[in-house]
Amino acid sequence: MRRSAVRTAGRAAMAIAAVAAMASAASCGGDPFNIPWTAAPDTVLLYSMARPELNLPSAFNFNRRTTVRVEAPGSTGNWDLALDTRKGKLVFLPPRALGVDSRARIASFPGMRFDELLEAPSDTTVYTSTEPVPVELNTVYVVRTGRSPGAFGRSCVYSAKLEPLDIDVEGGTLTFVFDSNPVCNSLALVPSN
Repeated sequence: MRRSAVRTAGRAAMAIAAVAAMASAASCGGDPFNIPWTAAPDTVLLYSMARPELNLPSAFNFNRRTTVRVEAPGSTGNWDLALDTRKGKLVFLPPRALGVDSRARIASFPGMRFDELLEAPSDTTVYTSTEPVPVELNTVYVVRTGRSPGAFGRSCVYSAKLEPLDIDVEGGTLTFVFDSNPVCNSLALVPSN
């Protein structure tokens, strides 16, 4: 058998195995693409990029649930929003506001509480990807992350929400509570189960 025929046969066998696994999961009442998740709110402390110290965590990656030092080598494209001080106020900056190519964006919902926001808006005009967004108490923010590789080779965007708990403009710090959905391209901000 020639190599190309062997490769084709191997790919066909893998495809048949994948379909069989999905059919098996579906026959047992399961959805092979349904990733179960549970709410896991956590708190984060970020430092404004305007502080004089370097290498403080001033950005956040919601999919990985980690803080990021914007100045660190290799951090470009690895965060969804950064914290800065502009005109005497703390602001969120999506990556494109700093010239970083990213699909990450943010929307604000004044007067809402963290537990009230159940789904990220599908209307992309609600979000900003290039402008600073003021950080305010009694406001919930929805973040749509930058694109990341997901299961089955898909390109994924993830949804997250956050609510500021403590804003210290003079100290250049922000503490917020957040939770993020690990399901590729889902708008849900709370688990369905």
